[in-house]
Amino acid sequence: MFALCNTPLDAHPWTQEPISQQCGAWVVFIGRVRCRNNGRVVGRLEFEGAVALAENEFARIEAEARARFAIAEIRCLHRVGTLVVGETAVWLGVGGAHRDASFAACRYVIDELKRRLPIWKKEHYDNGDSGWLNHP
Repeated sequence: MFALCNTPLDAHPWTQEPISQQCGAWVVFIGRVRCRNNGRVVGRLEFEGAVALAENEFARIEAEARARFAIAEIRCLHRVGTLVVGETAVWLGVGGAHRDASFAACRYVIDELKRRLPIWKKEHYDNGDSGWLNHP
């Protein structure tokens, strides 16, 4: 399951949905907007994303993770729009029979999401400057 949303993330429903009975481990990664990056004070972030392309690329990443690791569930929510410091930008949950595979798959999926998804991040700094961090 994957979704882009432009409202504050509420992962609670996704956390409470039943997961496969094969899952003895459920690993969650939460990425939040931090107040500093590369020595600069960050006031807010803007995320832009191409929904259909992101969904397709997530499906490929999910298939790769399932082929590499013994996992049964992957769920991900990613924000788009303007976020302030402290807000959740991404929520990722990975479930598997054992914690080792679940942790490894979670790390793999978040790293690949950041590298491959067509979601672009612009930082706005306290001095009025701004800049895209991963824009093509």
